[in-house]
Amino acid sequence: MRKESRFLPGVLLGSLFLVLLSVGMGAVGEQKPLPSRQAYSLARETALEGPVISYTAASNAPPLGAHVTVQTASGPVDVHVGSDRFLQANHFTLAAGDGVRIVGETLPYGQGTIFVARVIQKGSQSLAVRSATGALLRPWKAGGQGQGGAR
Repeated sequence: MRKESRFLPGVLLGSLFLVLLSVGMGAVGEQKPLPSRQAYSLARETALEGPVISYTAASNAPPLGAHVTVQTASGPVDVHVGSDRFLQANHFTLAAGDGVRIVGETLPYGQGTIFVARVIQKGSQSLAVRSATGALLRPWKAGGQGQGGAR
């Protein structure tokens, strides 16, 4: 019985050390990362105007999806316009030479920024590709009814 009592304080002290160490490590792991992406805001929206230089239905450049390059007064701008499938479902086409006005916002993306379109206007046709919160609209909702639509 006497041998057991000699080891007990050492075991308790070692256990206490391990518990404190794991609690300290857990506190470090629970720190929240800094937000890597800024939320879309209608208050920061701007409009780009100019002719389409090129249209890519499925770009390999992130963010994936349809991209259009617009020649603006300050130079060419790459614009993420959502999904080519959504554009097609709404009978909206973009081709080199088309004059467009795109309302959207420049957001941080990766190591740089990307202009994301919310509304695309071509002639008398207008199409919302994102919601007011910046979420991409999809061609079809559950139940078969489409979101958005060309006007």
